[in-house]
Amino acid sequence: MPQTIDLKDTDTRDALSARHAAGPHALKQPLIGMSREELGEALLAIGVKDRQVKMRVQQLWHWLYVRGVSDFADMLNISKELRLALAEKYTVSRPEIADEQISEDGTRKWLLRFPPRGAGKPVEIETVYIPEEGRGTLCISSQVGCTLTCSFCHTGTQKLVRNLTAEEILSQLLLARDRLGDFPHKDTPQGAIVPAEGRKVSNIVMMGMGEPLYNFDNVKKALLIASDNEGLSLSKRRITLSTSGVVPEIYRTGEEIGVMLAISLHAVRDDLRDELVPINKKYPIKELIQACRDYPGLSNARRITFEYVMLKGVNDTLEDARDLVKLLKGVPAKINLIPFNPWPGSAYECSDWEHIERFADFINKAGYASPIRTPRGRDILAACGQLKSESERLRKTERLALEAMMIAGHGEA
Repeated sequence: MPQTIDLKDTDTRDALSARHAAGPHALKQPLIGMSREELGEALLAIGVKDRQVKMRVQQLWHWLYVRGVSDFADMLNISKELRLALAEKYTVSRPEIADEQISEDGTRKWLLRFPPRGAGKPVEIETVYIPEEGRGTLCISSQVGCTLTCSFCHTGTQKLVRNLTAEEILSQLLLARDRLGDFPHKDTPQGAIVPAEGRKVSNIVMMGMGEPLYNFDNVKKALLIASDNEGLSLSKRRITLSTSGVVPEIYRTGEEIGVMLAISLHAVRDDLRDELVPINKKYPIKELIQACRDYPGLSNARRITFEYVMLKGVNDTLEDARDLVKLLKGVPAKINLIPFNPWPGSAYECSDWEHIERFADFINKAGYASPIRTPRGRDILAACGQLKSESERLRKTERLALEAMMIAGHGEA
């Protein structure tokens, strides 16, 4: 019996439209996010001679990550013949910008659209740029949606759709540098709020949508490319990975990636953290803190940042502050206090500012740096814990019907 598809279903119709619009380009493999070895294999696959591969890899690496080009035609020291061969099978293009918002404080939020890759239809994620005096921080997403359902986090209300690939993680950085004029021969938008000197994107934080350590391999690959000295060349001390506490992967992060670590802590008792950060039921506080004590390279110069969202009447008493200091005793640490950023339907309120300051003063007097994070981009829902997209995964029956239609040739460009 032939399969049929309900074109009145908006999700399925959108998927068909997106596939049709993508045309043959949807089949091209991205070079962004490939290791040098993989780039070499890609070159061999299109007929580049073995003795030329190393040189060509270096040329591609330079164009992608030093010059920031997004079109093979701009790779001027590569022959036209090779550029055409590359363009036929591969792509170096940026993701589609579905929306861009600029906060009154200069924070920028991009809604980026990526191919389905198993989700049934194109997916969207949010990326945020936060300009500050002397630095610009890019908050990068690692997943579409999230599995962790932290009760105070807007992203946690969106079910996991899929992991982002290394290319999609890295493309967020490349696109931001494009838009901000942070590559050679690129212009900064007129009136943009950016650091007065140096790089426009000087720091990146894996604190966007998703749990980075549940997408470890792709995050690792992207961050190692971002920190490669012959390309994007971001210092590992300017890259921070934030986790809600996937304990086994914390050890791997230190050993295999070597970036700065941040822990979404938010509570000092297991009963409360079980509610706020449900992964605590699997990896309780004692195991989490031990993993932090064992983090490779931990020192006063490479402290762990503990993130603590201030929730009125929930976790903001001086007793909580005392227990927090006791819990972290002996761990080189900084404690970021985050005023709760409200979102539609949230059940929590932000602690009073005077209350937050008393909490911070207590921790500072105990010997820990305890800055209060200034809320940024609240007016465009770009602040910590506010990121979310509308992406959902098609049901299996819908995906199968869509695939059947494509096989039958009805969706070809």
